[in-house]
Amino acid sequence: MSPPPSSPSSTPPSKSPSESPSGPTSDSVDPAAVARDLEAVRSRAPLVHNITNFVVMEPTANALLAVGASPVMAHALEEVEDIAGIASALILNIGTLSPAWIEAMVLAGQTASRRGIPVVLDPVGAGASAYRTRICMELIETVTPTIIRGNASEILTLAGEQGGGRGVDSTARAEDAGAPAGVLARATGAIISVSGALDLVTDGTRELRITSGTPLMARVTGMGCTASALTGALAAVNPDFVEAAAHAMAIMGVAGEMAADTAKGPGSLVPAFHDALYWMNEADLGERLRQP
Repeated sequence: MSPPPSSPSSTPPSKSPSESPSGPTSDSVDPAAVARDLEAVRSRAPLVHNITNFVVMEPTANALLAVGASPVMAHALEEVEDIAGIASALILNIGTLSPAWIEAMVLAGQTASRRGIPVVLDPVGAGASAYRTRICMELIETVTPTIIRGNASEILTLAGEQGGGRGVDSTARAEDAGAPAGVLARATGAIISVSGALDLVTDGTRELRITSGTPLMARVTGMGCTASALTGALAAVNPDFVEAAAHAMAIMGVAGEMAADTAKGPGSLVPAFHDALYWMNEADLGERLRQP
C-alpha cells in the first residue's frame, strides 16, 4: 500500500478549524500527575512500536527501557501491521526516509488508527526538502496522527509558515510557533508538541509550557526523537493526550537537568540521562519542573 499521490502543500489539511479570538487557555503541569503517569508506564510497560530512523534506534530504545516501557523497532512492510496490531502506541519518525518505509508507516499508522491507539508523528526535517514536507502532509492525511511532536521550524512548516530550519535543526523558537501550532492543531485534530528551550503543547484550546532542561541536550543527537518516543509511552497510559504530551516533555526536561548535574559534556550526558529516567521520582519532578 503506497501513500496516495498528492502535490506539496504549504497549508495543513483542514478539519474545519475554528479560531478562538481570545487564544488558547494556559494550563499548568502538575508534578504529581507527571509522577503518576511515570509510575503507570513503569507498572504497565506499554509496548511502543517505533518506525524510526537509523541514527536514533539504539538511544531511543534505551530511553524507553529506562523509563519502563517496552520498545520494538520494526519497519519491514511484511510485519508492521502485526506489530501495530499488538502495540500500545506507534511512533512514526521520518528521519531517514525511503519509499518502503513510508509505505510501512502508512500501513502501520492506519492499523493503529483503526485500533484507537495513539500515533505520534515526528516530522524530522520538515521544510528542509519538498519531499520531506510532502510526505509529512500525506501522513497527516492518511494516518491522522494523535500527536505531532517537532521542533519549532518543523511545526511552522507544517502550519504553512516559513519554518526556516537548518537540516533537521531548528532556527526558530518554540515561542514563535505558538499561534501556528494552535492553528495546526485545530486544522488536523492532532495535539501539537513543540520542543526547544521552551516546550509548548497545545490542542488549539489548551496550552501548556515547560522550561526545564539543559543546553547540553541540543549537543546530543536524537533528543527530539527520544521525546517523541516518550510521548508515545505516556500517551499509552494517559488518554488525555494534551497531558500525556506535556508530561513527556516534563520528564525529558527534568531528566536532562538531573543528567547535567554529573555530565562533563555531551558524551557523558546520554548515560546520565538514561539513569535519570530510571531513577526519577515525584520529588525530582517537584524540585526541577519549571514553567514560565
